[in-house]
Amino acid sequence: MENTPLIEFRDVSKIYHMGDEIIRAADHISFKIYKGEFIAIVGQSGSGKSTCMNIIGCLDVPSEGEYFLGGNNVGRMNTDQLAEIRNKMLGFIFQQYNLLPKLNLEENVEMPLMYAGVGKAERTKRAIEALASVGLAEKAKHLPNQLSGGQQQRVSIARALVGHPSVILADEPTGALDSKTGRDVLKILQELHKAGNTVVLITHDNSIAATAQRIIRLEDGRAVYDGPSDNPDAFVHSEFGMHAGDGAEEEEE
Repeated sequence: MENTPLIEFRDVSKIYHMGDEIIRAADHISFKIYKGEFIAIVGQSGSGKSTCMNIIGCLDVPSEGEYFLGGNNVGRMNTDQLAEIRNKMLGFIFQQYNLLPKLNLEENVEMPLMYAGVGKAERTKRAIEALASVGLAEKAKHLPNQLSGGQQQRVSIARALVGHPSVILADEPTGALDSKTGRDVLKILQELHKAGNTVVLITHDNSIAATAQRIIRLEDGRAVYDGPSDNPDAFVHSEFGMHAGDGAEEEEE
């Protein structure tokens, strides 16, 4: 591992004002993530994990504290600079795939490269390579609605990979999938990590978080655990006991 963190939160807080009420969605959170790690940020609804995801993804900036991505202080960037570093350094995988329905798979995967100003021939080559890496090269000319949910999520993984990002940021990537298809998607993320990619997984589900090497657990906007995923303290608890694997909703075939 390198000495300089790829991602660093230094005492990060995010404060929202709801009328007279002040809500700390993130409350003095500090952590470091290094190149090549596979991290899960886990917590129940309202824990602050979505706020952390938005800040890591350069979709929002801290109210207090500092966030460094690749040594760059993100909190000091303007909107254009945020968009540039987001497209250059981050690959996003969302729960709902976010594929454009009128574009074929190849065109969907090309989108980040188009924003980056990459020429058409190079875009096509890299899009096909990315689709091949998730086993979908032969469906490059298909439209998203011709695929199953699991296949659509694999396309979104290919889109995340195509720009060779420094960080793959996966937000509840199995949330819309049945449990078997969800396991297949997690296996792809583990293979990407083994290939040297840095993966940050956001989830409420302990069984999904357990696939990572290291877990950062959030409660009420604070980081209450940061360590190996094989420690029982890593996991989310509730008044009903531990959520072993409450995540995946069944998907209709």
